[in-house]
Amino acid sequence: MTVLRLVAHALTPGLRGLVLGGDPEPDRAGLEAARSVRIEADAAYCGPEPAAVKTAEAMGLSPIVDPALRDRYYGDWTGRDLEELLTVDPERVSAWLERPHTAPPGGETENDLITRSANWLADLAKPTESPEERRTVVAVVHPSVVRGMVLAALDAPAESLRRVDVRPLATVTFSLHAGSWSLAFH
Repeated sequence: MTVLRLVAHALTPGLRGLVLGGDPEPDRAGLEAARSVRIEADAAYCGPEPAAVKTAEAMGLSPIVDPALRDRYYGDWTGRDLEELLTVDPERVSAWLERPHTAPPGGETENDLITRSANWLADLAKPTESPEERRTVVAVVHPSVVRGMVLAALDAPAESLRRVDVRPLATVTFSLHAGSWSLAFH
């Protein structure tokens, strides 16, 4: 059996200010809080963002950086504040906020994120040499990736993505049974 502990990375100025994407550093207080999160794992992964890497390291992990675990790509809107975008291009931003199948200019849709998340979960679910062996995997990722994986595991529509609230350092546990992922609450 495989258990996946998915951890949202520490708070960043971008998360606090509703900045889309980018590579901000985690807050000092967030990293300090991450030091108290300890998860024993057989394998550790993280997204490529500095906040994910540094959060994993603060947790005492030596993660493998996996590009498939990256935050959603916002294209031309990357690094821009949502409030600013609403002022500059209100029609396009409103359409993007209301329809999850709409991508920012040059970016990914919510469906793209969910599909990428589902593919990563499917790869993790591939049988190991000892399928009866229990293994624990931890992945430290952007909160949007946590939301994408939750929806992928539940086979929920992209319209649900914005209804899943994921705070920095939140942890979700997934358990693999007979080829299907389920969420476990402790």
